[in-house]
Order: sequence, then C-alpha cells, then structure tokens
Amino acid sequence: MAELRGLDVQVRPLYGDLADAATPARLVAEAVEFCGGLDGLVANAGIMQGGALLDYAPAAWDRLFAVNVRANWLLARAAQPALAESRGSLVAVASMAGMHPSPGAGAYSPSKAALIMLCRQMAQEWAGQGIRVNSVSPGMVRTPLTEKVYQNAEVAARRDAIVPLGRVGAPEDIAGVVAFLLGEDSRYLTGQNLCADGGYTNSILAFLPGLPKAQ
Repeated sequence: MAELRGLDVQVRPLYGDLADAATPARLVAEAVEFCGGLDGLVANAGIMQGGALLDYAPAAWDRLFAVNVRANWLLARAAQPALAESRGSLVAVASMAGMHPSPGAGAYSPSKAALIMLCRQMAQEWAGQGIRVNSVSPGMVRTPLTEKVYQNAEVAARRDAIVPLGRVGAPEDIAGVVAFLLGEDSRYLTGQNLCADGGYTNSILAFLPGLPKAQ
C-alpha cells in the first residue's frame, strides 16, 4: 500500500468476512462510492480446508463454497451495474485444482470448479452489457498461504523440478495475467479460464515410464 501511495495513488482498504452473505454488497458499495464507479473487479479471496470426503464436515463444505463460490457471485452481482456503465471487466482467481481433482483437499476442488463455471455463465449473461468475465487458475504459487510448504528445501526443489518452466510461480506471475484480463489487450476475451501454472498441468504424459525423451 505504501508503494501505491508513493505513486500518488489513493488507496482505501476495505474489510469483511466474505462468508457472510451481506458483506460482498457492502464492500462493492463502499468501493463504488470511493472510486466514483468501477472499471474492474478482481475476486481473489479463497480458503482451503483439507480432508477426505467421507469424513468431511458439512459445515466445512458450506464455508468453502460460501467464500470460494457464493462470495464471488455476490460481489459480481453487486458490481454489475457499475461494470455495465463502464463496460468493465471482472476476473476471478480459481485454481488448477478446479480443473483437476485434488484428493484429500476436501471441498476445494469442487468449489474452484464451480467458480470457473460461474464465470463462464456470468460471461454469457452479461456480454450484451459489455462486461467481460474471465478466471485465472494458478498452479503452484509461493504465497503466505503456502509458505510453510516451501520452508522444506527438499519439497521446494522437487516442486520446482516438476514444473516445465523450472520453477514454482510467484504472486507477480499471476498478477500479470490478471492485469492482462482486466486491460484493453484482452478486450475480445470473455468466459475464458487461463491456467497459469508454468506448464505443469499439461505435463502428465511426460511422467509415463518408457516414453521416448524429447531431444
């Protein structure tokens, strides 16, 4: 935030529990009042609670869907009038886990898969108003949420090694994709899910024993 203020940008942090159904509309109203409208909305909140589905608590399932899916819908619905006025763009942050099952991750993969479809449906319903809706599905990214995993140097090195581009992502790698989807260069894209994973999710066949090696 200090960096933004150093660029003479006005910043106002807004806070709320997105599991509360009343919070998204309040946050959007405060943002619209502060900004005088909205050109773009990035829905980046997400939570995870692992566990086998056979043992998973319904309350945990409901909370993950409330934050990872419902809050995105409610944020988008509240922002729709302002985005229609500006012919703006909405970007939601999903996950590669929404494209592939993640055993042991509880409701996380189902919730992110639902988010991807939610964005596709909103894109269709709001395209006539000039609103573009897309999602980004990050692969492995080193963030404060995942930092504990990377404190194990061996695990961190193994993760780097299985990514075709040779490294786990950084937040800036995902921010660049989000900025592209918000900006004018992506003006003809809507209803798309961009997987930003360094090539990882497409690399499964490379691990089959006996395949010829690329030269």
